[in-house]
Amino acid sequence: MAAKNVRNLIILGAAGRDFHDFNVHWKHRADCRVKAFTAAQIPDIAGRVYPALLAGPKYPRGIAIEPEQLLPRLIKKLKVDEAVMAYSDLSHSEVMHKASIVNAAGADFRILGWRATMLESKKPVIAVGAVRTGCGKSQTTRKASLYLKALGLKVAVVRHPMPYGDLTKQVCQRFACMDDMDLHRCTIEEREEYEPHIAAGNVLFAGVDYERILRAAEAEADVILWDGGNNDMPFYKPDLFIVVADPLRPGHELAYYPGETNLRMADVVIINKIDTAPRDKIAVVERNIRAANPRAVVVKAKSPVAVADPRAVRGKRVLAVEDGPTLTHGEMTFGAAHVAARRCGAKSIVDPRPYAVGSIKDTFRAYPHITDILPAMGYGAKQMEELRRTIDATPCDLVVVGTPIDLTRLLSINKPSVRVTYDLEEADGTLRRLVEKTVWRRT
Repeated sequence: MAAKNVRNLIILGAAGRDFHDFNVHWKHRADCRVKAFTAAQIPDIAGRVYPALLAGPKYPRGIAIEPEQLLPRLIKKLKVDEAVMAYSDLSHSEVMHKASIVNAAGADFRILGWRATMLESKKPVIAVGAVRTGCGKSQTTRKASLYLKALGLKVAVVRHPMPYGDLTKQVCQRFACMDDMDLHRCTIEEREEYEPHIAAGNVLFAGVDYERILRAAEAEADVILWDGGNNDMPFYKPDLFIVVADPLRPGHELAYYPGETNLRMADVVIINKIDTAPRDKIAVVERNIRAANPRAVVVKAKSPVAVADPRAVRGKRVLAVEDGPTLTHGEMTFGAAHVAARRCGAKSIVDPRPYAVGSIKDTFRAYPHITDILPAMGYGAKQMEELRRTIDATPCDLVVVGTPIDLTRLLSINKPSVRVTYDLEEADGTLRRLVEKTVWRRT
């Protein structure tokens, strides 16, 4: 035990929930002191400092962000009593592996529940989460925003944090036009989440301090729409919690943290991608939902892909570029670009691995399940340049872009390209009715 009954903590994170949990639960407590954050999943986060400006007067030098692989050494060096896990999309076995590492080093292992971390809003909150990365949260959020705007309501979308730059400049960010992303020097990963909302006419907030973000959003909206990241829990207490499941990964809804938590908390579970998943896999997911959360409303939805110019794909050697996180820690082996290329009659899909450079090559090594697709990794200017060089070096006739953004706005590539888009398509209007009912109940 640390001196004077103050417990020393270390927070295991990935530049998102870890900062939120610190801000709302640990920052002002006199009975504990956060000695460090650790970093995983996101490149180039370790080695930074959570700044004193955000950490508060107890931390005049800020809080160091260390590589998670140093965890046993850090527990010993910093005399850590307790390690708190605060990031998402880990298999249950991975979570307990981390717990074992922590316990073996002599510290307690802890995960905070929603009551300790969810903020309450004065406005109605509709939250969208998922059981895994890449299930279709963003398209579901966009659909919910359309339903709300059809009621004449002002909607503020609040996106799960992606603060990969200067944290002091990302405390509370507001995005209302495409130029705002340039102003805030957004990475590809940020743009993939923000751009579709901006294109749809939504005002979007994100950043580091989610209480301040909530109050800013409340000041100009009738409804708060939470757009979750990975398979994390919402930061705001929802009046309606919509959770998306993926029948292309049956069983994952019960095998990943905190995806299973979301499943058990959900008011609505959407089984997405029923137009591409086999019926037997859809049935597995539905059985698991009904067993884990029999009170949830189950909605089935399609995720149709559309290609800007299908004829441009036919007979071509194509490079399929997909959303990065969906392929990496989301563990998908294909995405919308791959599906679209096959459907449009591409001659072949070129394997980009032999032509990868720098950190893109490292990504393929770290995630060997990724084969004939290119994850659009771009967590900073250097990695974006390495992505461009990889695309330029890959011998193909056409680049099929399945990311949610227009990649050519950021990268000047030496080949023609076509975009693939995808939206949520529900069959019977159940989701619309539940969204409308929730809003009218609170207003």
